[in-house]
Amino acid sequence: MKNNLLVIHGGGPTVVLNSSLYGVVIESQKHKDIIDKIYGSKNGVEGLLKDDFIDLGNKTSKEIDSLLTSPGTAIGSSRYPLNDDDYEKMVDHLIKNNIKYVLMSGGNGTMGTCGNLSKLCQKRNVDIKVIGIPKTMDNDINIIDHAPGYLSAAKYIIQTTREIAADIHSLPIHVCIIEVMGRNAGWLAASSYCSSNGDSLQPDLIYVPECAFDEEKFLKDVKAIYDKKGYATVVVSEGLKNKNGDPIVPEIFRQGRSVYYGEVGNYLANEVIKKLGIKARNEKPGLAGRSSIYLQSDVDRKEAVEVGKRAVMAVINEQTDKMVGIFREVNNGEYSAKYDLVNLDDVMMTERKLPSKFINEDKNGITSDFAKWLNPMLLKTDYFPIVNFN
Repeated sequence: MKNNLLVIHGGGPTVVLNSSLYGVVIESQKHKDIIDKIYGSKNGVEGLLKDDFIDLGNKTSKEIDSLLTSPGTAIGSSRYPLNDDDYEKMVDHLIKNNIKYVLMSGGNGTMGTCGNLSKLCQKRNVDIKVIGIPKTMDNDINIIDHAPGYLSAAKYIIQTTREIAADIHSLPIHVCIIEVMGRNAGWLAASSYCSSNGDSLQPDLIYVPECAFDEEKFLKDVKAIYDKKGYATVVVSEGLKNKNGDPIVPEIFRQGRSVYYGEVGNYLANEVIKKLGIKARNEKPGLAGRSSIYLQSDVDRKEAVEVGKRAVMAVINEQTDKMVGIFREVNNGEYSAKYDLVNLDDVMMTERKLPSKFINEDKNGITSDFAKWLNPMLLKTDYFPIVNFN
């Protein structure tokens, strides 16, 4: 008897989330003797709770191929808060729709949902296999080397930082604060360190949430750079916190696990103006940093497709309560990915922070060790040449 497969997306999209969906579909189509329907849960777990599915098996080859160059998620996502009753209903709906294979794509929060669902299926002695597909531009999933979505976002931040640094260098009259995503982990902000392609187009200062933010020291750091150069380019994570663990700007909205604060970049630019008397402005790439298909990383897309494929292979081989993980091999400077299954218990609801060896002693920059980690995964095409005769 053939069974159905369901894909569920959770949390914020990335520029390669649809690439993982592509991997799931094309691999599932190879196993028509085992898999009947290939469903996408419309708008995340809510689709499962409402029996609202998208039949991905009915899509044309052109539509499926277009997933590789489509930002966002073609089946929708959500941050729907679940309770114990919802999990019971999810299992009931899976049984009702003859869904034996469930693939959940997301970050550590979604992997928590994935793990809870898997364990409930086992507790109820229901033959449903659940596998996680990693996805996050923040790169904060535990155990693995990196997650699909990160390299494309890093490429965007690298290029954006290069362009802004060139602009600031061309008219050296002010300080520019670039605020990037990363509530609790500084992986994305750290990527800006690699914006230099043998030139000077990189940030003067970088601040990440792993270190307590000292505003007085920040102002001294900025002034020292400005006095020396006449300008400064500063990258900050959106989740900067003070020594008490409180955000440096107030919370303005909360919904479930998601908390929204005032703009860190805007706040710090105003502090530079008010307390140092220096012209300052802020730039916030925001959603552009996770949705720019033009700056999609080729390596990121390839790996996203592969984890989608391997998730399908895992469930049809009766694996469950696992997540597909990306690990690395670097030989003579050449990077290649390795894939293995990791226990959901080791990744669900835990955050992988930027290691201390990647942060400089003054807590205002990134070390060359980080560049040695990231650079092998970047291609020469990830840098655009910028000419400067000055």
